[in-house]
Amino acid sequence: MEKPEQPVRRPWVVGVSGASGTPYAAAVIRALLDAGESVDLVVSRAARLTILDETGIAFRDAHWRTDLAAWLGIGPDASADGLEDVRYWPAGDFAAGPSSGSYPAKGMLVVPATTGAVAGIALGLSKDLLQRTASVTLKERRPLVVCVRETPLNGVTLKHLVELDAQGAVVLPASPGFYAGGSTVGELVGFVAGRVLDAVGVPHTLYRRWEGELGAAARATGRSA
Repeated sequence: MEKPEQPVRRPWVVGVSGASGTPYAAAVIRALLDAGESVDLVVSRAARLTILDETGIAFRDAHWRTDLAAWLGIGPDASADGLEDVRYWPAGDFAAGPSSGSYPAKGMLVVPATTGAVAGIALGLSKDLLQRTASVTLKERRPLVVCVRETPLNGVTLKHLVELDAQGAVVLPASPGFYAGGSTVGELVGFVAGRVLDAVGVPHTLYRRWEGELGAAARATGRSA
């Protein structure tokens, strides 16, 4: 009897660049895993410094699973908490699976995105695996979300963002909304992460959705409208 074919693993690629805002990336990864999705992770060299600066965690190639578990706050038993659904690719590995259009990825989420990453993706520079994978995602007409985290934006970056939109990417600034009733840092981070997942149709419960009723969020959280 022939063995049944194993289903093809189709991950979302999450690219983390060096912009401030690594909690957004962590929230997106956790929510993808909670939704039963597989994740391929690419962390740029600059992002390692940002993770270290914002969390105190050194993200190392050789110990990525342990470091990722600490970053996501899921404890030391990584395999029991879903990290078996994560595959990590070093940013300098141009032979990695996501560098090819034949690799069966669902799409890519760049969270957060530096202005440098925005420029590299818009211009097709492919300076590292993150930019190369984003270029592949565009050419294969797969979903690409670029969560830019910079303020203010100059004219050059705005032109690059317009170019990304023209190429089919979703340009999603890391701009939390307050109508959902968020008041803590975690709630505001969850709003942005939730909007990233909304853009690619992944279900989540990261924020309270607008239902057309003024003051509903305030009443639900015990605050006056």
